[in-house]
Amino acid sequence: MTSELIIDAQPKEVTIALLEDQRLVEFQKEGQDSKFSVGNIYAGKVKKIMPALNACFVDVGHEREAFLHYQDLGTQFLSLEKYVKQVASDRKKLAPMYKAGKQPDLAKDGSIQDVLEVGQEVMVQITKEPINTKGPRLTGEISFAGRFLVLMPFTDKVSVSSKIKSKEERTRLKQLIQSIKPKQFGVIVRTVAEGKRAAELNNELSVLIESWNECMTKIQQATDLPVLAHEETGRTVSMLRDLFNPSYESIHVNNEEVYKEVKKYVSLIAPDREKIVKLYKGEVPIFDNFSVTKQIKSGFGKAVSYKRGAYLIIEHTEALHVVDVNSGNRSRGVDGQEANAFEVNMGAAEELARQLRLRDMGGIIVVDFIDMDTAEHRQKLYEHMTELMKNDRAKHNILPLSKFGLMQITRQRVRPAMDVHVEETCPTCFGKGTIKSSILFTDTLENKIDYVVNNLGMKKFTLYVHPYVAAYINQGFISLYRKWQLKYGFGFKLISDQSLGFLQYIFKDKKGNEINMTEEIETV
Repeated sequence: MTSELIIDAQPKEVTIALLEDQRLVEFQKEGQDSKFSVGNIYAGKVKKIMPALNACFVDVGHEREAFLHYQDLGTQFLSLEKYVKQVASDRKKLAPMYKAGKQPDLAKDGSIQDVLEVGQEVMVQITKEPINTKGPRLTGEISFAGRFLVLMPFTDKVSVSSKIKSKEERTRLKQLIQSIKPKQFGVIVRTVAEGKRAAELNNELSVLIESWNECMTKIQQATDLPVLAHEETGRTVSMLRDLFNPSYESIHVNNEEVYKEVKKYVSLIAPDREKIVKLYKGEVPIFDNFSVTKQIKSGFGKAVSYKRGAYLIIEHTEALHVVDVNSGNRSRGVDGQEANAFEVNMGAAEELARQLRLRDMGGIIVVDFIDMDTAEHRQKLYEHMTELMKNDRAKHNILPLSKFGLMQITRQRVRPAMDVHVEETCPTCFGKGTIKSSILFTDTLENKIDYVVNNLGMKKFTLYVHPYVAAYINQGFISLYRKWQLKYGFGFKLISDQSLGFLQYIFKDKKGNEINMTEEIETV
């Protein structure tokens, strides 16, 4: 199986597509100005105590206050709280960790009002992003995640991933980390650390400890709360860290700055794989070039087709996701209805496993498979689904088919499900239902080009249009495109973009920033 990452870095957002055998299996999009990512650490202020919930609400700068339950404070919360107070009291010198006093562990069955009070400063980390009407979810167990290790202040314990099965390797890693980690720090050794040399692990541990020191320095110097004490690495790198696998054949990036950032990160965690990072310089949008746009359009709708006419209907609700399996226009097989239902369901399981990763669906997923009478077929379907989900990085649990033919799946949710709208709003009528004659569309484009050149004074810019429109403009011995270049200058480029609607267009300047033509559109 070949795997490659495609990174589309735009001024407002970064999008990463993971392809396996050129098939889109994971898709992540995040705004460049997004502030509330999982892993960010804040010094916040307690705004409200809720004894009935044994929880409190904390102000971390979000429009809705963040939720912190007593059980999420962590056993070392009292030690952390004392150290934070110590750091905040001395703005000149950062107190060394090895001198930090160890406090008793927090009782598991305690009460939130015995530990926190309104107005108190707390150091917290986001574990779940704001979803719908809910604010962020917080924890008091601070951690700094790296590729191989997770650093946890005050736990003073080394744990090794249970997925590392070799006893000798587990013992080696545990003894190694014990010998190099500073006092008052705990470390979790991740699965990918298996077989890594001491130098690699020591380098990452040093980076994580430096991140902790920088975090505490920001809290020490803060004059007003809340304050962002530690932000996850650059948007692209933070998304890449969990996705990256040394087996990737290539990573394509369309932005030089992001390319350098990604290459630097890969050189740190896998120096021998640095060459797989490649800068994409093509004029065609990067997702169009690697056939990602078409897969996004076909993979995110309400109805998703798969083998030989069968399809899934996917509905999202506030409480859960519902998936219905339909055989579509398939004809009954020679072996009868039961064999046909089994074949459709097995294909549906493959597409469903892909859709869960692709849309990052979390919470409860209920799947209505086609009814099967044979217990053996139901068991095979359950085992097949379990096997397919092994590549899913999110924690999940799958239950066998119920007597109603329903399969229930729970999947870890830390951010809203990826909801990409593939329906295209008419870009010319904006919902009014009437448009100018389409034969006049090229006249409209020329007017826009004239406006950009003569009113805005731009000599170098790019016009993105639907591939069909681009083909029309480029046709002929002396094409319309060539005529426009002769009239308005050769700094003007025309590029086809599959993500655009039929009569939609976008102008971008030489730096790739979109030229706002809204006023022009409204007045024309």
